[in-house]
Amino acid sequence: MRVSFNEKLIAYLTLISGLCVSAVAVYYSVAGLAAIFASAVVPIIIMGVSLEVGKIVATVWIKQNWSIAPKLIRTYLVVAITVLMLITSMGIFGFLSKAHLDQSMPSGDVVDRLAVVDGKIQTERENVDAAKRALKQMDDTVDQTMARSTSETGATRAAALRRSQQKERGQLQNDIANSQARIGVLAQERGPIAKELRQVEAEVGPIKYIASFIYGDTDPTILERAVTWVIIALIVVFDPLALILLLASQISFQNFRERQEPKEEETPDPYVADVGEKPIAKESVEEKPAYEPDEGPLTEEQIQQIREFSKVYSAEENELDHRELNIEHWTKLARSRRVKMDDIPEEYLGEVKRRV
Repeated sequence: MRVSFNEKLIAYLTLISGLCVSAVAVYYSVAGLAAIFASAVVPIIIMGVSLEVGKIVATVWIKQNWSIAPKLIRTYLVVAITVLMLITSMGIFGFLSKAHLDQSMPSGDVVDRLAVVDGKIQTERENVDAAKRALKQMDDTVDQTMARSTSETGATRAAALRRSQQKERGQLQNDIANSQARIGVLAQERGPIAKELRQVEAEVGPIKYIASFIYGDTDPTILERAVTWVIIALIVVFDPLALILLLASQISFQNFRERQEPKEEETPDPYVADVGEKPIAKESVEEKPAYEPDEGPLTEEQIQQIREFSKVYSAEENELDHRELNIEHWTKLARSRRVKMDDIPEEYLGEVKRRV
């Protein structure tokens, strides 16, 4: 059967896709294992690449040789491939986790810097509030002094009290002005840090939406849990998908080979197939037995009639032609399994066996 272009295209795309996914999985896995065992990066890379290539080759080999491979080898390869898939998944998990941590570390650093600046601003604001409260208390004291006296003496005392507070009031007002000036400087310092934080938060924004969708909260703990589940979802379909695509492509190629290989012509079973009838002499047609042919085995009576029929021909003048006719007749019956070899006359048995 002819293989269409679309079928070949899909098969090759499946193979290429499987190899690409497998190559990416190898890279992520080796990078993750190297991050886990950071003190031996080069040996880990060599070991990881070798194991990943061996896993792919073992998967394809066991698929093609499943029926002829010994059971022990099949069992070991299946277990080894499964373990290697787990190792690959562990490496991918380590790689993606490290990537998330690398992304989270700048965010934490920016948050800390922003928190320091906000703390300084808060301190200056508290200083301003304290100075304002002190000024208000002085004003309340002057007002109370004036309120306790209805004469000019009370006003004089209040004025004298305000004059005595003049220096302290000036100091408090200077403190307020200085604090407000420092708040302005800190606000300018805070601007770039806040912008950087917004950029970092924009990068982790999608995972926040996922955490909010699943857990209804974006607490840091919940956020880390959401990241973990996203990574698990990725590794579940990463390496297994690569191996399944490779197996699927091999199944397609095997199907193509089976459909394109010419089928061997079936040799007819000499004991079942009808090889056709040879021309029979006119006298043989006229002297056929009186019974009707049937599809089942011949009865003893029919066999006896055939023997008598053969004897009649043996008595004819052209004994050689009649012998050939009888041999051909018995050969046909033997091929169709309507008679057994033991039922064939001895004079024809050798030739019939040779022809059958």
